Amino acid sequence: MSLSPAVGPSSQPATKRSYNWPAIILFGASTLLALTVFPWYAWTHEFSTAAWVWFGIFLYASGLSITAGYHRLYSHRAYQAHWSLRLFYALFGAQAFQNSILIWCSMHRVHHREVDDVDHDPYSARRGLWYSHMGWMLSDEPCHQHDDNIGRDLNNDPIARWQHKHYLVIALAMNIVLPMLVGWASGDIWGTLVLAGLMRLVINHHFTFFINSLAHYWGRQPYTDENSARDNDFLALLTYGEGYHNFHHLFQWDYRNGVRWYQWDPTKWWIAAFSWVGLTRGLRRTPEFQIQRAKLQRQFERAKERLAKAEAGGRIAHLQLLLEHELQTFSATLSEWARLQQEKFEHAKQQLSDHWETSEVRRRMQTLEESLRHQHRRVRLLSLQAA
Repeated sequence: MSLSPAVGPSSQPATKRSYNWPAIILFGASTLLALTVFPWYAWTHEFSTAAWVWFGIFLYASGLSITAGYHRLYSHRAYQAHWSLRLFYALFGAQAFQNSILIWCSMHRVHHREVDDVDHDPYSARRGLWYSHMGWMLSDEPCHQHDDNIGRDLNNDPIARWQHKHYLVIALAMNIVLPMLVGWASGDIWGTLVLAGLMRLVINHHFTFFINSLAHYWGRQPYTDENSARDNDFLALLTYGEGYHNFHHLFQWDYRNGVRWYQWDPTKWWIAAFSWVGLTRGLRRTPEFQIQRAKLQRQFERAKERLAKAEAGGRIAHLQLLLEHELQTFSATLSEWARLQQEKFEHAKQQLSDHWETSEVRRRMQTLEESLRHQHRRVRLLSLQAA
């Protein structure tokens, strides 16, 4: 999630450079100004209430355009959006100054395909915290080059093509001209430009970059340990819900990252709210059974690891027998679920299912989901007893 070194439509640069100077200049200048101009202006002037309001509006507008637009809509096709909403994403995504939809999304798809591969993942966490946060954008390596083939479907969107073609002009207008206009309208041009323009941009950059860096280092892995992605509630607060990264890397096509109602994910609420007025549709959700299955599989792994480390004895042997029994129950539940899925498919294919049959299959599936929830608690208890 960041500014790709590739800034043109071609995937093959004319010359190979050691450094990505446009990114170095952008980050260097914005950081220097944030460390000098902002504190000087804050000390010598007073920011108007309007400047703070526009700071919050632009921060969320550009942040959500990255998370809901660039990320969940364009990169993962987790839902479909009306052209007016896609235009909003194109404009305020450019305000986030993280490159065009076409480049950003193709790079992000490579990240998911090659996650943690030090040679092919553009911002692999295996290469260090600084590298995955923003160091990768300052260099120019083969794995950082935009691949037209990966984002070929994005070229079918005229708004994405338009934004890509005029990206620099749009980005400058949204970052400089727009803050000055709203500042002029509210009577605080320079305060709005410094706060809602400069500081908003720097904060938004680093909040987004936390997903590439901290979300692969700090947190828990309740769904999978096959990659370095982690769930972190605090990061979710800063990143509009993107902090539930372990879930996302396993179920990347889900429009939610915070899958539970109480998890902070304003991006999913934004997408769902627009579905009520017809601006989003086709919201994709991971079946609850698959979520519970992934959690339980991880719990089995933890229990096995703890039992393997525990000293041999009668109590440990008993716990191992209980764990084997739970594994058999889990296997039987998965088999029953697969059978019900096949039954549901056959009914739909033959168009023979009536309302009672459909309701009965749904009821039995819900029973299996509840069974997995109870088993998750039992296995978690076994894991704790083995610790």
